[in-house]
Amino acid sequence: MPSLKEVRTRIESVKSTEQITSAMKMVSASKLRKAQSAIQDLRPYAEKLETLIHHVFQTSEPHINTLFNEQRPPEKILLLAIASNRGLCGTFNTNIGKMVIQHLAENYHQQYIQGNVEIFTVGKKLFEYLDIRNIKVNRRNDDLVEKLNLNLVKTIVDEIIHDFRSGKYDRIELVYHRFKNAAVYLQTTCQFLPLEHQSVSSHLKPQNEIQYIFKPSIEEVLETLIPKWLNLKFYEVLADSAASEHGARMISMHKATDNAKELLRNLRLSYNKARQTSITNEIIEIIGGAESFNK
Repeated sequence: MPSLKEVRTRIESVKSTEQITSAMKMVSASKLRKAQSAIQDLRPYAEKLETLIHHVFQTSEPHINTLFNEQRPPEKILLLAIASNRGLCGTFNTNIGKMVIQHLAENYHQQYIQGNVEIFTVGKKLFEYLDIRNIKVNRRNDDLVEKLNLNLVKTIVDEIIHDFRSGKYDRIELVYHRFKNAAVYLQTTCQFLPLEHQSVSSHLKPQNEIQYIFKPSIEEVLETLIPKWLNLKFYEVLADSAASEHGARMISMHKATDNAKELLRNLRLSYNKARQTSITNEIIEIIGGAESFNK
């Protein structure tokens, strides 16, 4: 049985840990509220813009085509995966890493062997997860995780659009967590480019068909509209991931705090038992000493 001093030391250590995890839980809850509010404000606008682009394609002439929706055989792929710079958020980071590896194995195994798949990571922990498993990461940007910056988002999206239109990549996909609520965030893979307007969810379609008049031309309108939507889409994905991260950390710290409380209860029980045993032994020694003296 450990000594009283050892148990007291452990109790103090666990109490300190409980205070830290409880504080981190409250901080994450505060950040989650802000991130959740940002997502709720952003999604209606993003859905309306997606609906607009969908119906532009649907109501235009069958031959309309842009470099944004040009379907090519997927020989050169870019996977852009988004996670976090920090840990202590449960399986948030590892789930994305596992999903990237699984996605490569199931869909782009041959292209990966041939060296035609590039991986772009956002988040330090994701890079470390893939690097330690010998998965080559071609590009990384950890700044996007710290604070959403529209100018930085636009710079990255412009580079991605240029690489796609120049033929460097045939397909660009995003791997991230889509935020649903504080306890639920779904691992998601979506195609960023080329556009798949035919796959837009049916709930985005308005009830009445809308006829558009394009000035100066539908091609020029789409050349301006689509990059704006891609910027917004990427920003929304980053906001989804950020909200999911805060939710995951809040839940993780909540569980850690509960575990610390349970451990403290057990340690205090052990301490009281050890103290009672120590007092009993001292009493026995005193009684034994007194009896020896009386003899």
